[in-house]
Amino acid sequence: MLTNWLKIALINYKKNRLSTFINLFGLTVGLTGFMLILMHWNDEESYEKRNPKKDQIYAFQSLYKRIHFYGENISYPLAFTASEKIPEVEDYLLFSGSNIGAKMTTKYTTTFQQGGFATSESFFNFFPYKIISGNAKDALKSNTSIAISRQAAMKLFGTANAAGESIKFDDKIYNVTAVYEISEGNSQIKPEFIFKPAERFEYDKTQWNNFNYGCFFMLKKGVDPSVFEKKFKEILEQRAAISAKTSGMSAQQFSYLYGPNVAFLIPLDQLKLHAKASWFGAGDFRTIMILFSLSVLIVVLSAINFINLKTAEASQRAKEVGVRKALGGTKLSLMIQFFLETFIICVLAYVLSLALTELLLPTFNKFFNKEIQLNDWHIYAYSFAMVIVVTLLSGLIPAFYLSNFKAIETLKGNFSRSRHGVWLRNGILTLQLIISSFFIIGGLIVHSQVKHMMNKDLGFNGKQIILIYFNETVPKSWLRYERLKTEISKINGVEEVSYGEAVVGGQKSSSNIDYQKESINAESGSMDYNYLQFMGVKLLKGRWLNPNLASDTINTIIVNEAFVKKFGWTDDQIFQRELYPGFDNGKKYKVVGIVKDFNLKSLKYNVEPVMFFHYKQTPWKRFNVYNIQVKIKPDDIEGTVNRIKQLWGKSVEPGSPFDYYFIDQKFAKTFEVYQKQQTLFTILNAMVLMVALLGLFALSSLMIEQKLKDVAIRKTLGASDRTLVFGLTRQFLWITVIAVLISIPICYFLMDEWLKDFAYRIDMPVWPFVVSFLVLLALTFAVVSIKAYKATKVDLIKYLKYE
Repeated sequence: MLTNWLKIALINYKKNRLSTFINLFGLTVGLTGFMLILMHWNDEESYEKRNPKKDQIYAFQSLYKRIHFYGENISYPLAFTASEKIPEVEDYLLFSGSNIGAKMTTKYTTTFQQGGFATSESFFNFFPYKIISGNAKDALKSNTSIAISRQAAMKLFGTANAAGESIKFDDKIYNVTAVYEISEGNSQIKPEFIFKPAERFEYDKTQWNNFNYGCFFMLKKGVDPSVFEKKFKEILEQRAAISAKTSGMSAQQFSYLYGPNVAFLIPLDQLKLHAKASWFGAGDFRTIMILFSLSVLIVVLSAINFINLKTAEASQRAKEVGVRKALGGTKLSLMIQFFLETFIICVLAYVLSLALTELLLPTFNKFFNKEIQLNDWHIYAYSFAMVIVVTLLSGLIPAFYLSNFKAIETLKGNFSRSRHGVWLRNGILTLQLIISSFFIIGGLIVHSQVKHMMNKDLGFNGKQIILIYFNETVPKSWLRYERLKTEISKINGVEEVSYGEAVVGGQKSSSNIDYQKESINAESGSMDYNYLQFMGVKLLKGRWLNPNLASDTINTIIVNEAFVKKFGWTDDQIFQRELYPGFDNGKKYKVVGIVKDFNLKSLKYNVEPVMFFHYKQTPWKRFNVYNIQVKIKPDDIEGTVNRIKQLWGKSVEPGSPFDYYFIDQKFAKTFEVYQKQQTLFTILNAMVLMVALLGLFALSSLMIEQKLKDVAIRKTLGASDRTLVFGLTRQFLWITVIAVLISIPICYFLMDEWLKDFAYRIDMPVWPFVVSFLVLLALTFAVVSIKAYKATKVDLIKYLKYE
C-alpha cells in the first residue's frame, strides 16, 4: 500500500509541477529564514551559560521612579552594606571599569594592552577561570596585584608561566599573581587583565551617593532573589536617611528626588538579552522577537500557499477519490495518503533549507558580526518541530477536505461545476494577501523613519572633527591637554583644537542639580572655552564662556534647552536662579547662556539636560580630561591626520595606539541598527511577495484551467478578449481589495507601536497604505492576467466538441 501511495504522489507531483515547485520553494525559503533568526536568538541567549555558578550570580539593577529610569550602577557603601546585613548574600563583586587600555612595560617589552577590568578582589569567585600559573584565591588581595590572561602573558613575557613577574603601567608597579585561561563560549566578561583600583575604592567607601560601580551579587544556593530585593529596600531607606541629614530634607523627600527607589536582580545568564540596563551593554530582545515573529509569518505564508494549491487541485483528484471510495477505500486511508504527500514535500524542504542555511551563514554572520555555526542540536530540533507543525497545518486541512468528497458526486462528474471549496480557497488567499500588505506597509514606514532620522538636523557639526583619546589617569591630565593643544595647533592643516566631555561616543557622567526643593538629573559637560562654538552649536540666549572672565572658571555654566524645560522655567527665570550641582559640595553655580539642543546619543532618544562648564571649575573634572578634538582643514585631511599621528607616536604617548575617530562617522554608527532593521525588512518583504505572488500565479492557473470550458462558450458567443480577461481576474482583484482594507487597521496599530520607541519619529504617513493598495492590486492583476490572457486563446473545438 505504501508503495502505491508513493507512486500516486510522484504522479501528482509531476502532473502539477508548478504548484509542487512553488510549495517546495516557499517552504525552503521560509524555513531558512526561521533557522537563521532562531540561530541568532539562540546565540544571544547563550551568553554566560558556561559559568558553573550562574544560578547563584545576579546583576544589580535599579529603578528611579520619578524619572522612570533604569540604572545599572551602585555605590560602594550600598554594595558593602548589603553583603554585611543581608544573610542571603554569599559574596559581591564591584566593577569600576571595563575594556580598559593601558601601556604596559615589563623587563622584556613595552606594549599596549586592551581589555582590562578594574574590579574588587572576589572576581575569581564569580568567574572561576582555569589558573595556569599562580593562585586565584588571593590574586587581587594586594593593592599592587594584577592577574593576566594567557594571551596577555605571552604578549608581555613570552610565556604563560608569568606569576611573580612585574608590570608597570599608570606609573605604578604591579605584581603578577595569576595567569588564567579565558573560558570558551559567549561571554561579555572576557578580561585580558584584572586589577583592583584601591585608591578609588578607599575614597568611595563612605560616598553613599557616588554610583560609580557595576555590581554582581552571589546569593546562597536556593535563595529567591525577591528576598534580597525586599531587604535591600531597607538599605536604600538607610542611605536616604543618612544623606537627608546633610541636605535639610526628610528621608522620603530625598528618596523621591534622587532615588533609586527600587532595586532588583537579574540572573547572570539573562543579563545580555533581558536586562533593563547593563554595565556591559544590554541586548535588544524586542527586535529579535519581531524578526522571529516575521520569520514564523513567512513559514505560515508558505503553509497557506500549500493549503490553497492543494484545495485548488481538488477537481483534478475528485475522480481518484471517488474511485478509491467506491472500491472500499476508507476516509482514514485517504487522509493518511494525502498527509504523506505533504510530509514528503515538507521534509525535502527541510533538507534543502539546512543546505541553504549553511550557504548563507557566512553572510549572516558578517551582517550581525557573529561567529555562529550550525552545530547546535536545538536548532535542528526546533526547526524540525516547525516542519511537523507546517506538515500538520498544510497537510491535515487539504487531506480532510479531499477525503470528504462524495463518491457518487465525483463519479457523476458534477464536482468541477460545483462551488465546493471556493470559500476556503478565497479565505486563505485573503489571509495571504493581508500578510503581504502588512510587509509592504511596514517596509515603507521603516524606510521613512530611518530616512527621517538620517536627514534630521542634529544641532551640531561634526564634519572634519576627530576625537583622540589619551590616558587621563596620568597626573594633571588637564596640563597634558593644554600642552597638546599648543603643539597640535602648530601642525599644518589643523584649523582649531578643543576639548569637550559631552561628545558622541565619549564618556558620560551625570549628577543631580538642585534648586531649593527641586532637583533634576543632568549630564556633566566639562569643556574648553571654545568647545560649543567649535562644534557649531547655536547660542539661543546669554553668552559663551569667556577666558577673560575669572568667574568662568569658578561657578558659571551654560545649559541646553532640555535643561530649562526639565525645571519648567522660562529662559529669563533660569538666569535669575542659583543652582547647586551634587558633585561640587554645595557650591552655587550661575547660568550665563542657553544653547540649542544637540543630540549626542541617538535619535531614538530625547536630548537629555546637559550643563556645560570649564574643566578647571572643579577638581573632579580637571583631573579627568580624557580627549583632545581637532578640526581639520578640508584640503588635505589624510595628510593632516598622518602628521598628528607622527607627533603622537614621537612625543605624546610612545607605544600607545593613536586611538581616534571622526565625530560625524561615530554618530552615523548609531543608525546602523535601524539600517540593518530596514535591510532585513526589505529582504523579508521581497521573500513574502515572491512566495505570495508565486502562490497566486499557481492558484489562478489552476482555477482558470477549471473555467476553460466557460471561456470557450463565452468566446463562441462573441465575448472580447478584454471582457474575458477582466471577468477571470475580477474575483482576485476583489479579494485583494478586501485584504488590503482588513490589513490597514492592523498595520496602523503595529507600526504605531514600533514608532513609539523613537523620540524623533515621523507622523504616521498615509502614502504607504495607498502604495500598498495600488502595488498589490497591480501585481495581482499582472500575475493573474497573464494566465487569463492565455486562456482567451483556448482551442474552442477541444472544449466544445462534446457539447
